Amino acid sequence: MATRFHHRRAEQFDRSPRWVTSAVRARSSAEKSSATHGFRPELGTGGRRGKREQGKRVLFGNEMKKVDECYYKARKILLAPSDHKAIRGKVEKRMAEEKKRGEDLAARGPEFVVLLRPHTVWEKMNVTLSCIVQGSPSPTVTWFKDGIRIKPSDTPGKYTIENKIGLQTLEISRCSPVDSGRYSALASNTHGEASSYATILVNKYQGSDAGDSACLHSARPVPDVNILDGFAASFPKEGGSLTLRCCFSTPLNAQSGEVIWLRDGALLKQSPLVKIDTSAHDTQLTLAHVYKEDEGLYTVCLFTPTGCKEHSGYVFVRDAVASEPGAAGSPLDVECWDVHRDYVLVSWKPPSADGGSAVIGYLIDRKEVGSEEWVQCNHIPEKMCKFPAMGLCENHTYQFRVRAVNGAGISRASRVSEPVTVIDRTAASRIMRIWTDRGEIVVTKDELEGDVRIPLPPTQLRVTEVGLTYAALSWNEPDPRGREPLTYCVEKCVVGSDNWQQANMGITVSCPRFAVTELDKGKVYTFRVKSVNKYGISQASPPSQGISFGQIPAAPCSPRNLVPVRDSRTSVQLLWEGPEDENKLIGFYIYACQVGTNNWEICNNKPVNTNRFTVHGLSPRKEYVFRVKSVSPAGLSDYSMESTPIIVDNSISLPSAPYGLTLLSSGKREMVIAWKKPKFPIGPDILGYYLDSCDAAVAEWHEVNIKPIKTRVYKIGNLTEGRFYEFRAFAMNWAGVGPSSAVSDQFKCEQWTTPQPGPPFHLECTEVRSSSLLLHWQPPLYTGKDHVTGYLLELCETEGGEWRVINEEPTPCTHMRVSPLEEGKTYIFRVCALNSAGAGIPSLPSDPVCALTRPGTTEMGTGVDEDGNVFLVFQCPEVTDTSEFIWSKDDQEITTPERVRVETAGDVSRLILVDPGATDLGIYSVQVTGTDGASSSHTLTNEELQKLKELSHRKKHPVIGVKSDWAVELLDKGSVRLWLQVETLSPAAHLQLIFNQKELSSNPTHRINFDKASGLVEMIIQNFTEADQGSYTAQLQDGKATGQFTLVLIGDKFRALMSECDFQRNEWRRKQGPYFEKYLAWVVTDDCETLLTCKVTNTRCQTRVTWSKNGQPLTQPTYDPNTGTSALSIPQITKNDEGVYKVVVSDERGEDSSVLKILNQVFDDILQEICTIAGSTASDLKLQPTAEGIKVYSSLKYNMDYMKKSWALNNKTLESQDRRRIGSDNHEVWLQIFNPTEADKGKYTLEMFVGKLTHKRELNLSQKAFNEAIAEYQRLKQAAFEEKNRAKVAKGLPDVVNVMENKALYLSCTVSGDPPPEVCWLKNDKEVVASDNCQVTVDKTSVTFSIQKVMSQDSGRYTLLVRNKYGSESAVITVGVYKCGEEAAKQ
Repeated sequence: MATRFHHRRAEQFDRSPRWVTSAVRARSSAEKSSATHGFRPELGTGGRRGKREQGKRVLFGNEMKKVDECYYKARKILLAPSDHKAIRGKVEKRMAEEKKRGEDLAARGPEFVVLLRPHTVWEKMNVTLSCIVQGSPSPTVTWFKDGIRIKPSDTPGKYTIENKIGLQTLEISRCSPVDSGRYSALASNTHGEASSYATILVNKYQGSDAGDSACLHSARPVPDVNILDGFAASFPKEGGSLTLRCCFSTPLNAQSGEVIWLRDGALLKQSPLVKIDTSAHDTQLTLAHVYKEDEGLYTVCLFTPTGCKEHSGYVFVRDAVASEPGAAGSPLDVECWDVHRDYVLVSWKPPSADGGSAVIGYLIDRKEVGSEEWVQCNHIPEKMCKFPAMGLCENHTYQFRVRAVNGAGISRASRVSEPVTVIDRTAASRIMRIWTDRGEIVVTKDELEGDVRIPLPPTQLRVTEVGLTYAALSWNEPDPRGREPLTYCVEKCVVGSDNWQQANMGITVSCPRFAVTELDKGKVYTFRVKSVNKYGISQASPPSQGISFGQIPAAPCSPRNLVPVRDSRTSVQLLWEGPEDENKLIGFYIYACQVGTNNWEICNNKPVNTNRFTVHGLSPRKEYVFRVKSVSPAGLSDYSMESTPIIVDNSISLPSAPYGLTLLSSGKREMVIAWKKPKFPIGPDILGYYLDSCDAAVAEWHEVNIKPIKTRVYKIGNLTEGRFYEFRAFAMNWAGVGPSSAVSDQFKCEQWTTPQPGPPFHLECTEVRSSSLLLHWQPPLYTGKDHVTGYLLELCETEGGEWRVINEEPTPCTHMRVSPLEEGKTYIFRVCALNSAGAGIPSLPSDPVCALTRPGTTEMGTGVDEDGNVFLVFQCPEVTDTSEFIWSKDDQEITTPERVRVETAGDVSRLILVDPGATDLGIYSVQVTGTDGASSSHTLTNEELQKLKELSHRKKHPVIGVKSDWAVELLDKGSVRLWLQVETLSPAAHLQLIFNQKELSSNPTHRINFDKASGLVEMIIQNFTEADQGSYTAQLQDGKATGQFTLVLIGDKFRALMSECDFQRNEWRRKQGPYFEKYLAWVVTDDCETLLTCKVTNTRCQTRVTWSKNGQPLTQPTYDPNTGTSALSIPQITKNDEGVYKVVVSDERGEDSSVLKILNQVFDDILQEICTIAGSTASDLKLQPTAEGIKVYSSLKYNMDYMKKSWALNNKTLESQDRRRIGSDNHEVWLQIFNPTEADKGKYTLEMFVGKLTHKRELNLSQKAFNEAIAEYQRLKQAAFEEKNRAKVAKGLPDVVNVMENKALYLSCTVSGDPPPEVCWLKNDKEVVASDNCQVTVDKTSVTFSIQKVMSQDSGRYTLLVRNKYGSESAVITVGVYKCGEEAAKQ
């Protein structure tokens, strides 16, 4: 037995029998060291102590003695029989401990992601401590002050502790100096604790006396950073981009605040998919590519010295355009589980949109990281939302994606999963580490199990997943396994039979996971596994529990008891109860429908795992119903029952606290206090306010008013002169009384005597746009020694920053448009009143406002209604049931109801000008209460007013508009239709049709039709005659609108119409029998043939079609009764084909004829068309050497003399002559060059003229081409010369001669050749020798062969062979000899 160990650190000594292996290995190490360096290893480096190698220990003499004793003891024990089973048991126990330790390490103790921050605040302010803590399991947080636990119940209203999805907050209200101290948050779970500390310092602050100039300083707010114009609910599309942005009220720096972003409570960090940019003025989060997984509640947290400010908005990711019409949405949240060396279990969540057809399954794709090729893992769609991917390569990294399949097609692919590397997960469990005082000893099971040969069977076989196409198996490795690599053989069997079949045919299973496929649905299967190594196969494991394949787990039950609750103007909070069995439930999908539309829209594409959800993006004041689906790995449930209808509107909640209490004037026993209205909620009206006062010396609060105050200015009496007072305010609405405002500064009750005016108040910004806004304020109540003459406006870009004057000249008005502003920047304003004594106390600064045009902002417009009323109109989608449209002109309330009238319907309000005139010019403004500052203005100029008045006049005195004036249309049988069309008329419209001063009424000969819906007026005259000549007038009236339209039919216009009517009548009569649908016409085909065609219709079997030319019948034409087409083809038209062609179609019903004159111009047109087609088919010029010279030619389909031709060489026209001859035939045009010379080189051009059209072809005869042509010409010339002078047998010899025996045979012929040829006769290929009986005579060109007396042996094949130096030729004659009385022999 061998044991591998390493020394790392001495923590404890394991007294198990394994110490003997340590001793053995230590002894071996010591012996090697002694053999090299001796017993004193420190002397091995020249007598000096060398630097010890890390991980090794130097042993001295007494230590070596102990090692020797351990060695011999270990040797004795190893030689004795050992109980291997006991050793394995201890190893397993140790491995179980290591496994538990690994699980403990996987869990996490608490960790503060965002720590507490110290705060310094003024007395009576609120402060919030915030932190974010993470851990597994989720830790609990306990708050302490100076080591004492904080219990909110001990001091109600003082402390508020909240946990907002991981964000832990402690709010301390109305701080006092005793609240200063060290605060801590203790987070704890089962794996540990963590703490974070912060110090709070509360400073005392004494306000200035009321009326002092220092009031301006005390009116300044404490410098702080707030979130302005946060993002609203967003609805990006899958695959698009998204940017969420928030502005800050004050520039942000490291000391003033820190920003983090959360999604569903989880911290977002910078990554390739998430980009976070935070500047001094804003923070924004950008998603360059939006996936469904990005859906959720996004929160930006701003940690400042005064507490944590946060803003949230929901992001709903809409489905991208489907890959195929009707396809489902893409799946989401693809994750990998149970990773082994060749196996990964992939899971995902089903999509919310099925495209109108149920999802039947999913396709899973994989790819290796670094490759772009996707491989489909399954060919049969998997119904469950899990799938085991097999056949992976160990130590390779993969990514997966999923596509949904329904009846319409395949969806878009899901987001790609995170990369996962397939590894052997059992390798770590086969290593055990033991800590001793000498370090760490590492023992592998392979070393302990080295004697194992044939492996044991696997254990704990079980079926972990059953899908539509697979059954996933899992088992444990055999124990002991042995050191040899293991694979597995998986077998399946139908329950009730003993027929075990291998399930992994052709697949190597190298890990204890396998998915069995190709199972029959409805059958019950059981499985077993065998271990395999190089020594053999183990026994089979015990069979698994039987499973029925094909029974997919049922989809979850539907949710129930849906309850919608109002949330905001565009959202509704929906609550429901989940199904009773919530095992393996992933979440819920919500669907909304506007009542009356039956258009169900998806509200979330990412399953919600809670039983409540806020549905955003709804239309204000519309009625909606909702339904919900449960989501599980088995799919989606049916829809729940519809909820009760609910109208989208703001919920009624308590108002927030008023703020900004300021002193407007003071007397000896009275003060006037003003305050700003609560910021939230925006919708419900504030019914009134309550004030409390407190004498600073007594420190007791007293109610100022019993009945609610309707305004935000109140005079408080019965005060004591010279004392300091504090005030606080409460707002009330239908929900009750809200929280109190912050306590005001201390104001001194004394008579104001300063000559300057007091502060203006109620500063309000409206019509906020990206470059401008409109600032309103109220004049000061205390005017000083004189009346107010104007106002100065000041602007500051940051709280606590430098103020600068906007208007150099004081404005007398209590409003001013401020421009230009820089888009995206935050501003605050204040106003000073002026009188003759100078500038007074500045107003309280306005709320910070960001110069940005909000999405969906609408502007005021103008128009004229159907009754001719001029109006100004404003639409506000944010309007609520309690909202009011407040109109003003030139910043003054409209006090002349006799000149204007306001009409409001829904979210649209109109200001109608009763009698528009010059007094109505000016600036009109409108504000909508119950909204977040919805307002607009419009300047009505004289030019615009005049245009509106003109339009109003046309509306009040309308004229029926005409779409189409009187028109005349001919109908069948020569009928005439007169018609006109006007705009759509009401059912009460009336028509009078007048002809020549007489009203017409509808009758059989003159039928009148009047369609009011389309505005069509028509009269059909059956028999149009001379009596119908005259003028026709249509008089229309529809309410106040009138119209008169006249048609005059006289003179030439009438006669032309009459003639056309007669023609139409004749045409109708002609078509009662067979007639020509297409008259006789000519056409030239692509083959340059002339085709005369016509088409007849309305024919019968007896119908005849006859052709004639110049009165003479023609028989060549063809006629097809099925199509009615008749044709005559003229292949090559000539002058003889000129004439008059006539076709007659007839039967018992009548006849019709068609004539075509092919004469003069028509004949020339045909020739020109033929030549045009033929010229376009001309080939490029080609070169052909001949025995006479060179031939340049072009081929074409058809050639005619009508087409003029011209040849040119180097742009010089050529004429036909002796050496250059121009010619043509039916298919070629050529130029023949005899005896070519160097002068014949160059560019040849052929031009063919057809009327004004020219067809041009060219050939460049270069030196090389000319030389090649000359060479070929010389060769052909020589060949022709040789052929001419070659020896030839000209004529005279027959092929066969039959001669009677004893008769004479004479054969003679003529031969030619220069020089004269030699002559030789052969008989049966043997030369004939002249004799007395057989003679050969040659006389110049005449050759004679004779046999005086023919015998039977003279029969045979005779050959005449002639030759000279240019060639030879032969002639063969067969001679037959027969006896007298016999039939001639036939050879």
